[in-house]
Order: sequence, then C-alpha cells, then structure tokens
Amino acid sequence: MRLFVCIDDTDDLDSKGTGEIAEEIANLLEEKELGKSSAISRHQLYVHEDIPYTSHNSSMCFEFCLKGELSEVVELASSYLKIESSPLSDPGLCIYSYKESHDALIDFGKNAKVKVLTKEMAYDFAEEHGIYLNEFGGTGDGIIGALAGVGLRLTGNDGRFKGKHKIEEGLYQVETLKEVLNIDEIINHQTKSYLLEGNVYVSGKVKSVLHNHKRVLPVYLSNDGYKNCLKEHLRVY
Repeated sequence: MRLFVCIDDTDDLDSKGTGEIAEEIANLLEEKELGKSSAISRHQLYVHEDIPYTSHNSSMCFEFCLKGELSEVVELASSYLKIESSPLSDPGLCIYSYKESHDALIDFGKNAKVKVLTKEMAYDFAEEHGIYLNEFGGTGDGIIGALAGVGLRLTGNDGRFKGKHKIEEGLYQVETLKEVLNIDEIINHQTKSYLLEGNVYVSGKVKSVLHNHKRVLPVYLSNDGYKNCLKEHLRVY
C-alpha cells in the first residue's frame, strides 16, 4: 500500500524542527519494518496575518510503501508526535492511502497556498474522503497544513526536499552529478527543460526539488555556465 504521511506545526523557535520530526517518524517506521520511506519534501503554505506559524508556514511530507498494517503506522506516528512536538505548538498529522482519484485533495493543497482555510474545512474534507487526520495539542491548526501538504505532494510539482546534498564543490558532468547526488534529473530553472549533457558547477547549499514526480536538481545558466540554483531561485519551489 502506498501512503502519504504529512505533519505540520510541531515546533517552536527553540525546539527541533518539523522536518526533523518527520524524518524521525520515517526512520521509526522503517526500523519497525513496516515499509520503506521516501525523501521528505517541504511544502510552502499561505503566509497571512490570520495564520499563526513558527517561521515559514510549511508542512513536511513523505511517501511510505507500507508492508505492515496501516493501524501500526497511525499508532506509531501519533505517539511520536505526542511525545516530540513542542508543548507550544499546534501539531497535526495526516496519513493518506493513495487513490487514483485525488483531484479534490490536490485542490485543497493548492488553496492552502493562497487562502486562509479552517480546521472545520480540513476535518470535513478528511471525513468526506476517508482520510486519517488528527491533532495533538494546542489549537490543532496543524491539521490544515498536514492535509494540504499531502495534496501538494500529490501534484508532483511542489516542494523542496529536506536537507542539502553532500558534495564537493566543483565542475561535474550531468550524468556523473545525477549519480553522485542520487537524483532523477537536472532541470534548467529558466526553461524547465532537462539537461541531458554538459557540465554543472556546484557550490554552497545544493538542494533538490520535486518536479514531475521526480527528484531533480534545479540549475541556472550564468555567464560562466550552469550552476546549482541559489536561495533566491529556490523560493518558487
């Protein structure tokens, strides 16, 4: 069974981040031999004065190929959130069993990037579509971002992957770079076309993003050739 697990609003400015907790949950599920986790993606949500958030208002999502029981995933993820979430946070958890028809969930995710949504809207949606959604403290508003994050991950075209790639600065051929970074493609940030050959100079924080359901490295063409995208480029992902 293919699952999507997403959490939101588990931290405060002095606690471990939501991305770190998502990674710990993914590792825990694997340690319990319940299945295999994908990389974790970060999904930017609407920043508005009526929406409380810690720093950027983003949720963290990963896919999970389930070999065990769904109830065990729900129990372990829920228990972990109860223990590890900051007492000052409003944590929410969404666990979605993949279905071929998920356009409405994608729409919910897209709306969460541009509109102020409510807990009632999230719970009503989850109940109507049979999606596990729960809160674990505070106002529980994190359920909105948790549900939205799944929808955005399902688009295959939203989010940056957690963490940065470890690689020495330098010039790499396209195929070599893909192998070293363990990514699917390298994409021209300006034209959105894949680089099939040539060289890329990588330096600084090397980040990959979700594009067409693939893990890709976005690059831009400078006066000196292709380079990995910088922070100002990555804001759109």
